[in-house]
Amino acid sequence: MALLSNPTFQLQPAPERQALATNYITNFDFLNQYLPDTYEKEFERYGNRSVASFLRMVGAEMPSNSDLIKWAEQGRLHTKYVEVGVDVANTLGSSTATLQVNDVATNMAVRLGQTVLISFNSGAASNKAVVISPIDYTTNQFDVAFYEDGGLAEAGAGVGVSQATIMIYGSEFQKGTNGMQESLEAEDEIFDNKPIIIKDKYAVSGSDMAQIGWVEVTTENGATGYLWYLKSEHETRLRFEDYLETAMIEAVPAGGTSGALAAGITGSEGLFFAIGDRGNVFGGGNPTTLAEFDSIIQRLDKQGAIEENVIFVNRQFSFDIDDMLAAQNSYGSGGTSYGLFDNDEQMALNLGFSGFRRGYDFYKTDWKYLNDPTMRGDLPSGSVNGVLVPAGSTTVYDQVLGKNAKRPFLHVRYRASETEDRRYKTWVTGSAGGARTSDLDAMEVHFLSERALCTLGANNFVIFED
Repeated sequence: MALLSNPTFQLQPAPERQALATNYITNFDFLNQYLPDTYEKEFERYGNRSVASFLRMVGAEMPSNSDLIKWAEQGRLHTKYVEVGVDVANTLGSSTATLQVNDVATNMAVRLGQTVLISFNSGAASNKAVVISPIDYTTNQFDVAFYEDGGLAEAGAGVGVSQATIMIYGSEFQKGTNGMQESLEAEDEIFDNKPIIIKDKYAVSGSDMAQIGWVEVTTENGATGYLWYLKSEHETRLRFEDYLETAMIEAVPAGGTSGALAAGITGSEGLFFAIGDRGNVFGGGNPTTLAEFDSIIQRLDKQGAIEENVIFVNRQFSFDIDDMLAAQNSYGSGGTSYGLFDNDEQMALNLGFSGFRRGYDFYKTDWKYLNDPTMRGDLPSGSVNGVLVPAGSTTVYDQVLGKNAKRPFLHVRYRASETEDRRYKTWVTGSAGGARTSDLDAMEVHFLSERALCTLGANNFVIFED
């Protein structure tokens, strides 16, 4: 047996650009002497249809005075190069060798007197050595002397062939010598984002505003009445508020040769783009075993190692996590004993988990945006199953404030000044509904916002894709 594909959920758009027969009761058959028994109030068959809430839960909003937002994020503290060539003239057992770093073109951070661990990428051997020659920064070459009696543990393949990884772990100097000859500068990575302008509008003629309806309408924000335009106006407002969030999640910057850029549209870095560009991507389905989650945890170890994380998931990903955790119970294969409860006959059986700890704390919560069939739910391609978001805040250098500041990992910057606040603007024009701005026999309600999402420390986020 299976869930039949027909009847299914309705995807026909509810909002229309014009009044249609489906918007109003049209049964005016006076030849029928029997009146139907009607429910005058709409039934909310889809519950709360809004999908916004994600950014309100994990982020914050703050003003910005510019149409370019820039911030600096810390670089790594220690030095490691993974593409290092060893001189071909150095044979197995040599006491010295010439190394060349191929990872970087300039500004290599190895210095005379530093001690390095040389790990050959074949996995067969490793050495520890000290740098004994001044660095040739034009070729990124330097000489090392090995600490081991056996000398070079693996024959060199040539400085142009990347065969080893080196890690700097300290330094060692002889008595009575000068100190370190060079210094290192702290490295920051500079990121920026641009706000985008989001607009919407609702218009109704003065005549239609004076028309009473048959149905008592209602919306998610509590609007009620027998005037149909009230419903349409409030739904426009709700839809716009959803777009304020979904635009920040889905926005992408326009490519250099794109049609959007040619049309003057620059785009912005949304959440999904920022994680895919600078964060971590788990592809090919959901992690369903502890081994797969362990690979994610080991990646987080290499990033910011944030202690607490929240995973926002769609329904299938939520089930997969529940099943994975339930399988860890020694009685889980044939029963339902997992969880901290007795499962007696007077109690509803709880088959879900809200979180778990394995190295770090992970909390799980459903994300309606990924389930809603009119949004991310049931996409045939390019679907996102979940996002791992670090909890708390991080310290960055804010170029507007000119100092370090604590910011949530996710936050929205909206355009504002002393005379103009573009966080959420709404105004009414026309000559109906109390407006007195023009001779248009209608009421037009306008909505506008200008905002951008700042994803700080995107390397600590994980996006789960199909």
